Amino acid sequence: MDPPFNEIYNTLLYNQITNTEQNIPDIPISFSVTAVVEEVELPVIDVSRLIYGAEKEREKCKEDIARASREWGFFQVINHGISMDVLEKMRKEQIRVFREPFGKKSKSDKFSAGSYRWGTPSATCLRQLSWSEAFHVPMTDISDNKDLTTLSSIMEKFASASEALAYLLAEVLAEKSGRKSNYFKENCVRNTCYLRMNRYPPCPKPSEVYGLMPHTDSDFVTILYQDQVGGLQLIKDNRWIAVKPNPRALIINIGDLFQAWSNGMYKSVEHRVMTNPKVERFSTAYFLCPSYDAVIECSSDYPTYRNFSFREFRQQVQEDVKKLGFKVGLPRFLNHLY
Repeated sequence: MDPPFNEIYNTLLYNQITNTEQNIPDIPISFSVTAVVEEVELPVIDVSRLIYGAEKEREKCKEDIARASREWGFFQVINHGISMDVLEKMRKEQIRVFREPFGKKSKSDKFSAGSYRWGTPSATCLRQLSWSEAFHVPMTDISDNKDLTTLSSIMEKFASASEALAYLLAEVLAEKSGRKSNYFKENCVRNTCYLRMNRYPPCPKPSEVYGLMPHTDSDFVTILYQDQVGGLQLIKDNRWIAVKPNPRALIINIGDLFQAWSNGMYKSVEHRVMTNPKVERFSTAYFLCPSYDAVIECSSDYPTYRNFSFREFRQQVQEDVKKLGFKVGLPRFLNHLY
């Protein structure tokens, strides 16, 4: 069932990355596994107020969403429109797929070629490894799937509901930043948006290997449904904190593209997943992304970031990961004219 982590990972040396890139550290300081001071509950927002609330309630809800996105970059939503029945069935089907033998799921015909991924092919030391496996499924794979299986049916329900929620939240954030809220409907397309089903197997060296390396998301908005095992951590006030699981809530986080588009008003926060020595962890995430040609343009007379396309951003991230072993992200796109 598990990918061959031990066989591959044991061959890696504990070497530091060396590079000659100016202003890029050898290994980001956040890549050290440190003790977490506390477990916190993220801000919880009842988004049903956006639909059913009176005008004052709707405005208060919008401000709560914007404030959490400015101060935390992460928040939780309840009464989000995705039933517990759908969420529980999604988890059940996800577990069933990951339970298949490694040889079968790594060549699965359920999704397009290359959907199944595990580990970190570019890793040169343990701290660059991700002790996890995933199915990375474009929305078009889900909507175009003609196989009427339980998995495809529940994925379509989960993906469609997540998509609607992501657009709703993005439009609220655009409005509260003074931007046009129709940008996302005009620029985000199904062939770049995707679901990612994750499994984090038990790890024999939880103090040395991440479930998922510290990173920021390369999208506008991410919607995460996780189990109750825990392990998600994020940076708040320059220190790592652990996110307390909430069975009623979905986790929302701001991606790099929204930070750039809002000129830094909303924060794309670094986060990671820790491994567990005894218990496996499951999660499913939806990522709201624009078309590859869409231009991310700052909303300011003095933009922090230069204009760039989503294609350019993706290519730069891929180049950095291949060359350095980690993503650099938005610092590559700073506007040096101001």
